[in-house]
Amino acid sequence: MLTDTKKSPYARLYSLPCEDISWTGGIYKERFDTCAEVTVPHLQKMFESADISHVVENFRIAAGESEGEFDGTVFGDGDFYKWMEAAMYTAVKKGSREMTEQLEKYVELIGRAQLEDGYISTKQIIGEKNGTGAGRLGDINDFEVYNFGHLFTAACLYKRLTGRDSFLKIAGKAAGYLENLYEEAERTKEVQTAVCPSHYMGLIEMYRTTGEQRYLELARTAIRLRDSVENGLDDNQDRIPVKEHEKIVGHAVRANYLYAGLADLCMEEDDEEYREVLHKVWKSLVTQKMYITGGCGALYNGASPYGNFFVHQIVHQAYGYEYQLPNVTAYNETCASLGGVFWAWRMFCMEGKAEYVDVMERMMLNVNLAGISLDGRRFFYENMLRRAKELPYELIWGQERASYILSYCCPPNLARTIAESSEYAYALDEEGVWMGLYGENTAHIQLKSGTRFTLSQKTDYPWEGRIAFEIEDVQDFHPFTLHLRIPGWVRRGKLALGEIKKEISRKEAGTYIDVRIEKPDPACVLLELDMPARLTCGHALIEEDNGHVAVERGPLVYCLESCDVHEAGSLAELVIPSDAEFETEDILIEGRSIRSLNSVFLKLKQREYDEDALYQDFLFDGYDKVRVKLIPYFAWDNRGRGEMMVWMPVSCRQEV
Repeated sequence: MLTDTKKSPYARLYSLPCEDISWTGGIYKERFDTCAEVTVPHLQKMFESADISHVVENFRIAAGESEGEFDGTVFGDGDFYKWMEAAMYTAVKKGSREMTEQLEKYVELIGRAQLEDGYISTKQIIGEKNGTGAGRLGDINDFEVYNFGHLFTAACLYKRLTGRDSFLKIAGKAAGYLENLYEEAERTKEVQTAVCPSHYMGLIEMYRTTGEQRYLELARTAIRLRDSVENGLDDNQDRIPVKEHEKIVGHAVRANYLYAGLADLCMEEDDEEYREVLHKVWKSLVTQKMYITGGCGALYNGASPYGNFFVHQIVHQAYGYEYQLPNVTAYNETCASLGGVFWAWRMFCMEGKAEYVDVMERMMLNVNLAGISLDGRRFFYENMLRRAKELPYELIWGQERASYILSYCCPPNLARTIAESSEYAYALDEEGVWMGLYGENTAHIQLKSGTRFTLSQKTDYPWEGRIAFEIEDVQDFHPFTLHLRIPGWVRRGKLALGEIKKEISRKEAGTYIDVRIEKPDPACVLLELDMPARLTCGHALIEEDNGHVAVERGPLVYCLESCDVHEAGSLAELVIPSDAEFETEDILIEGRSIRSLNSVFLKLKQREYDEDALYQDFLFDGYDKVRVKLIPYFAWDNRGRGEMMVWMPVSCRQEV
């Protein structure tokens, strides 16, 4: 399991072991298979290539097995550890002995590169060997401790999946190095923030894996030391003490990793102040700063909302001001929403509230799956909500997915999350099962009461809202509860268990409904959630979306691509009627079956319209009807370069 909270005293829920749950059909199974068969080997080639990423070559040079200088990104070590997670998870699930043995060879290589004092970061090790002056922990943007954190997490998963201690021993030595570092920092009062603090999650997982208290103490110390940083920045969330955080600010990946790690700590020790911080920043995110797709971090560059004219801080990949959610220039780094998944899952395990899974599902099925092409080979670093034909300015990243991007942190992070997605399907407590992500799967459940059974979901979710839960092979029966999540988008539905039937209305949306299983006989619980297409509007202070709506169906956000609209010169000419009707149609994109929505929109006609004028007279000349096809946002940019938009102007006219 990814987060082993089974013994965490302040966690309400815990996960299933990875071997006890598998996707058996549907979108998650398709994405898992593509990840295992295409994405994992593709990324391996990128990391093995000395001419592309230079990552494995850096380890070989650090180990003294190759000659040369460090090359590539400073966070390449951590990216490789993330890829190793994806590779080990898919190898175990697919029964690939070849990949399992290759991973052990990589572990041995990393061990040979590690220094005797436990330090492991290839840029600095190579610098020390070659006398090029790359010193340790001199620049927070060298991401050394970030690399350590992903090493810790990967090593814990490797132990759980393979039973081997080899990677965990390397991680233990690296943690020992951090231990000495923190002791020195506390003695000298010279403290630096570790950017993108993956090590909070990693250290606490080391504690859960080994039971050694020192790892929990290391995590606690690392978080506490943030408050000692001098001249901190909102970019790193360290300008003010953690317990004074009231809104989510700064670099979105760093923020989401920070609060995910803080949630881990709160499940191990009772700290009401930290929990209050988590609730405040979570509310700030989901009520004021998150995109409809689940994207996080709206701005390429922004000024800190805590600053002012005289105290001005530039923040990149930033959470901006409240409701500052542009579409064309939306940043939404893929790693930020992945960090959002890690954070949401931990909040769910801590409190058992449906809102956390709702947000996680929004992120997983929309912005995260959009980060990778349907064929599993190309990636987005940032995730816009509108693509224009051309822009009069240049964005930092390309507007199309690429097989390799210079900042290669997102592809392996996305690969491991897709590979491990089945772990987000269920959580357990003392006497029941809590539903996480819905999808066709089979799970082998053993509750603490001793009750064992097989639980299967038969469903075509997220395309359809019918989910059948089958309970079979029951042993050592004690009554237990199925906690069924009613997603926040639900307006109507029904629930049935034998003769027991229940109507579901909007008031149950965003909550759990409890179904008590009182008999050991095989049982089928049927949950049917109505899934009509619906129009969604944004808060009035989201300026770019005023007078606009988005189309959603179930948990999926839909978008328009110009290749599906043949009667308009530009998507900007289109208006959606407020009473638009939608028909579903299954189409193929990249060989994958996709549920599209067909409708009739309006094409705005303007006389004497000048495309180059900044302002001009609005000379309205009526509307034409135009047939359109919308596709899920995650499936866009798989059919060539063209326009795309999520938010569309709406017309409330009832006649044309």
